[in-house]
Amino acid sequence: MATSDAPVSIGSVTLIVNNLAKVSGFYRSVIGLNEISSSANECCLGNANTPLLNLIQDKHARRYPQDAGLFHTAFLLPNRSSLGEWYRFIKERGIRLDGAANHGVSEALYLSDPEGNGVEIYADTDRSTWKIGNDGKIIINSKPLKDNSFLGSARKNWMGAPEGTVIGHVHLQVGELRTADDFYVNSLGFTCTSSMESASFYGSGGYHHHLAGNIWNSRGAGQKSRDSTGLLEVELLVSDPASSLKNSVDPWGTKFLINHVSSSSTSSNQVSL
Repeated sequence: MATSDAPVSIGSVTLIVNNLAKVSGFYRSVIGLNEISSSANECCLGNANTPLLNLIQDKHARRYPQDAGLFHTAFLLPNRSSLGEWYRFIKERGIRLDGAANHGVSEALYLSDPEGNGVEIYADTDRSTWKIGNDGKIIINSKPLKDNSFLGSARKNWMGAPEGTVIGHVHLQVGELRTADDFYVNSLGFTCTSSMESASFYGSGGYHHHLAGNIWNSRGAGQKSRDSTGLLEVELLVSDPASSLKNSVDPWGTKFLINHVSSSSTSSNQVSL
């Protein structure tokens, strides 16, 4: 089962940016998304005709690193060979990574866009290898990832985000974990799939996580600043026709747009604000 096969999954993410041309250029040239539509102050990027990222320009907005909001947007590649192809692509171009980790459930590479928004590029490991702890939750590790472990799996040159690329999860900065647990589980219907002292992970359909929240930079944060760059909205795709989920806003001001879709379809509409 892919993350997008879960009853609730991520459709697209909307960011507020200062420099639309610079940020959209990064997601096209480095992440490999294609432009679906654009105007003077907005741009929709995705994989083929599927929107994944909406950018809205506000030249007066500011970045508040310790506010609640986005920690990173995580783009899930369809397989390990695609991850190796992307890594070889950025390595040859001297693009700096912020980190790399083997999480047990996935292999992940981290970097930031030109305005400091976190980005993760990852591939899942085989679900049959995921380990379950004594508490019944999925064990998510953070062990060093050596490039030789997957670079050799690259089968061809990177030509942009391959078919099947989706936003696998969105990792958030939150002010307090118990409040986050209550909202993402009880209001959005996710299961708390894994947890640690300073972070919680929330998934649907047995996936390791579609959302996560941490307090590493944002402990005690209240409502995020209204003039902030960064995360504005997350689109959730809901395939259960009986679901009663509705549009909502988390305790820190991030909007969640609910889009009811058939189980065999993907998001095809730009997020409406």
